[in-house]
Amino acid sequence: TLESLGRAVAEQDMAEVPPQLSALAAQCKEQLAFRHLAGQNGAYPVLFSACELAAGSGDSLPQALSALGALLDGQPDLLDAAGRELLLRSLREPRGDAEVTMAALRCVRHACLKHEHNRRGFVTAGILPLLTGTIARHRGSAELVRAAAAALRVMTFDDDIRVPFGHAHDHAKMIVLENDGLRVLIEAAKAFRDNSGVLSELCATLSRLSVRNEFCQEIVDLGGLNFMVTLLADCMEHPDVVKQVLGAIRAVAGNDDVKDAIVGAGATDLIVLAISQHLGNPQV
Repeated sequence: TLESLGRAVAEQDMAEVPPQLSALAAQCKEQLAFRHLAGQNGAYPVLFSACELAAGSGDSLPQALSALGALLDGQPDLLDAAGRELLLRSLREPRGDAEVTMAALRCVRHACLKHEHNRRGFVTAGILPLLTGTIARHRGSAELVRAAAAALRVMTFDDDIRVPFGHAHDHAKMIVLENDGLRVLIEAAKAFRDNSGVLSELCATLSRLSVRNEFCQEIVDLGGLNFMVTLLADCMEHPDVVKQVLGAIRAVAGNDDVKDAIVGAGATDLIVLAISQHLGNPQV
């Protein structure tokens, strides 16, 4: 499949490239061993060339980026500076196609999981405003908001064992102070009150940003705490949402004044109710 794709890209055969991209992506998604084998046999440069070719013709770019994302899953070392710039360019498109944006967001997330160097490279190149901008702009697309929030959350991870000191705290501060991240996430959560998947992701991302006393207070000031308490009451039957909301409440409770606000908002009763109702769910 890789050889056929390489030939089609080299010959710029735009009829043959899309089916070969789909075939390679399907095989890469099966298991890490397949992705690893593809990576060892030069899949990355072939897929990068396919993305460049597709960006010029416009039609098969979502497929090319999806295949690249499938290859990068668990193999973030494959991404190079040119690939990073390609993904940033895809996200910068002013009226970017939703499918392209979605595929690029998945690539970014896979490239930054457990890879501090890639995270720093993306943040330095200006990805944070692109991610918060995507969340603010696409209030009509649950999948896009969820994918952008997931990519944003990965920027706050410190999960690369090869690096003694990560920049997770610095990245969280940049998201809040330079990109109005707390307001963007809380407003998005209010827009997706009925979508448990999006709410879980947004609450999980909020938890990662509650790294300073004043950030915890800002979440309360923006109405985030009242929203979380209401959400906990309304979504009690959704264990995923309950788990993430509890995580967010726990994170903002790092501020002693916020502890008082949490009790004042009636959250303690709801926390006990959540424990009672989800006794079979150890995570809750």
